[in-house]
Amino acid sequence: MRSRKATWAAALLAGALLAGTAWAQEITIGRGNEPDAIDPHFSRTGNNQMTAVNMFDRLLLTTPQMSEVPALAVSWRNIDPLTWEVKLRQGVTFHDGSPFTAEDVLFSFERTRSIPNSPASFASSVASVKTAEIVDPLTIRFTTDTPTPQFVTEIGRIYIASKKAAEGATTEDFNSGKATIGTGPYKFVEWVPADRVVLERNDSYWGEKPAYQKATLKFISNDAARVAALLSGSVDLIDLVPPTDVETLKANPDIQLFSTASSRLIYIGVDSDRDESPFVTDVDGRPMDRNPLKDSRVRLALSKMIDRGAIVDRILYGSGTPAGQLVPEGLFGFNPDLKPVAADPQGAKALLAEAGWGQGFGLTVHGSNDRFSYDGQVAQAIGQLLARGGIKINKVDAQPYSVYAKAATNREFSFFVFSFGSSTGEASAGLNSVLHTFDKEGGMGANNRARYSNPEFDKVLQEALQEFDDGRREKLLQQAAAIAFGDTAIIPLYWQEVYWAGRKGVTYDARRDERTIVYDARPAP
Repeated sequence: MRSRKATWAAALLAGALLAGTAWAQEITIGRGNEPDAIDPHFSRTGNNQMTAVNMFDRLLLTTPQMSEVPALAVSWRNIDPLTWEVKLRQGVTFHDGSPFTAEDVLFSFERTRSIPNSPASFASSVASVKTAEIVDPLTIRFTTDTPTPQFVTEIGRIYIASKKAAEGATTEDFNSGKATIGTGPYKFVEWVPADRVVLERNDSYWGEKPAYQKATLKFISNDAARVAALLSGSVDLIDLVPPTDVETLKANPDIQLFSTASSRLIYIGVDSDRDESPFVTDVDGRPMDRNPLKDSRVRLALSKMIDRGAIVDRILYGSGTPAGQLVPEGLFGFNPDLKPVAADPQGAKALLAEAGWGQGFGLTVHGSNDRFSYDGQVAQAIGQLLARGGIKINKVDAQPYSVYAKAATNREFSFFVFSFGSSTGEASAGLNSVLHTFDKEGGMGANNRARYSNPEFDKVLQEALQEFDDGRREKLLQQAAAIAFGDTAIIPLYWQEVYWAGRKGVTYDARRDERTIVYDARPAP
């Protein structure tokens, strides 16, 4: 496995300062969303992870183009199908000067299993760990219940906190900074909710030193206000650049744009589990004891009502690609036979009639309004398209993501716009997390908020997750995707094209995982 990885130093070469360039003192980044918590184990949602990674390292990290590279783990070997030995990096210290050891890794793994009220748990990343033995302070031997070829990738997602600082700590202790001790490139200074996070450089960082002595993450959810802050010079770099502003910013000689095709799928979660779903009604708005969303023909009909091309062209100004599966082309497990469902209003009506719902039914469309570009407008467009298809839209309700994500995790919605971004460059993690039958104890289906369940899909995916041969594993992942999307497990909409913009003198390595990380910003040469 190690042979397929670039060395850490080589992978970060693009992010390192040019020889002889002086470190800059300060950068202010305008971010479109803020974290729910500073606690690195609270939630695996992107807004939390791209905050945590500034302060906390993982066993593996990913480059902007989503290649995995060694971080706190430097090597690993598969002793037998159920046994892995992981070697940790020497000479690493936490922000308080204490040494990093295997004890911190196992503490962090165990802590992820017991975080209360997490909107998106990391527990699935350590679900395969049966036992863990510390061989020496920098060597851990793991055993798994079943063969797990992606084992190091899975555990490599967990942020490593200091056992000394965080044992017994609550999420509030991290939010205040009391327990916020990592090994990452920046140290925590303060978090002012709804305003900013302030960081200072960790001059003892084990990797290439970050470019800026101080970094401030300013949370500006309003698109126009974020662009205005960049133009006025009150921030140096912004993310989530609205597609409508791309051409104008390109023409500004004081601004540089950085963009990439994203691996984030925007999709609709559909409650296919409950007989009585909270926001499904009859055409007169009355609750029903039958849930039409349980029928795959109904789900496909709703998918056929949606014109993905129109959403991309008219709402996103072309900054997206219609989707028919979880991961885009170029990622491991992409199935070339799965195409986006074409808009077909007449076919949708025929399917509804066939399923016994020719008269339609009522739905509320839920979505966020500050998570990704035009998310509120996308939810509105979905409502309009379904209404044209004969569905009674009772309401379109777009909420702040910090509220919305928790409610979606608590299954408070019936039909909701959500997203999943692959952070590992392959499909298995998303298929497991979003579509596998929910199993809290087994750590499967951790982000399956719609509670989709299909035993045939689960069986093929489980086989893929235990297959060590890459060619065979990819075919199984493609087969699993065909089963789930053939059943309209969720309704895929599009993958985004994402943009950052910086003032002259600042450059940024655009990331396919869409994360805005201080380490990837540096002075322009």
